[in-house]
Amino acid sequence: MQLSPDSCLVNVARTRQILATLSNATWSRKTDAEKAAYKAELKRQFQIDSTEAIYITTGKSDFYRFHEVFPSLGEGIKVFEDNQVDPWFAQAILLIESPAQLKKSISGAYGAFQLMPSVARNYGLTVNSSTDERANFSKSAFAASQLLKQSCIPSARKILQQTGIRYTEQELGFRLLVMHVYHAGAGNVAAVVKKINPQTTVMDLIRSMWITTAASFGNNSQNYSQLALAAQWLLHDYIYSTCDEISPCSGK
Repeated sequence: MQLSPDSCLVNVARTRQILATLSNATWSRKTDAEKAAYKAELKRQFQIDSTEAIYITTGKSDFYRFHEVFPSLGEGIKVFEDNQVDPWFAQAILLIESPAQLKKSISGAYGAFQLMPSVARNYGLTVNSSTDERANFSKSAFAASQLLKQSCIPSARKILQQTGIRYTEQELGFRLLVMHVYHAGAGNVAAVVKKINPQTTVMDLIRSMWITTAASFGNNSQNYSQLALAAQWLLHDYIYSTCDEISPCSGK
């Protein structure tokens, strides 16, 4: 998230173990044969099984522009609070989905909260060839809060109830599971949880989800809660590096 777009991390797909760093230009200049040989040599050096997949992940600092999204966090948090939804979700989604940008994903998600057209329509937004209210921050925030309230949070509860794991809805593990449902859908999350068959804590489950695939829960889905965690740390650092004085919260 902090690496520039001209940087690459060479990592093990299954475990995210970082093996090397190099420039994007250096990697791009390699032929397919040279790329394959480079990965094979890293596997030999690190004694990694030959069947393990090696990823080349480019830096995304040009995408995760926290200084630009920061001013919108308060507005998103207020909408969520007004609709009795944990405002932590507003902050987390705004930081990682489409920070300070109105871009449409390959799947068709759009707006600050990256809502799919059908989801937006379900919660009262107009999405057609001439009007797309997902571009309206307040309306998009409302729809996202309702999606969480009516679908994602209840689905996360149901998934955990089936495991027998004890949890509270204020703990980080539960929040991250809800984020996975928001991103990947309840069916895919349920599939990966069933495959893991967790026995201990929600946070242990989340860690297992980072290295487990099932149904359409793949690499991007595995990364999602890791991005949410990293974004919170980066926001913390940003606030403390830019604010002259921070007062304790009162009331809520």
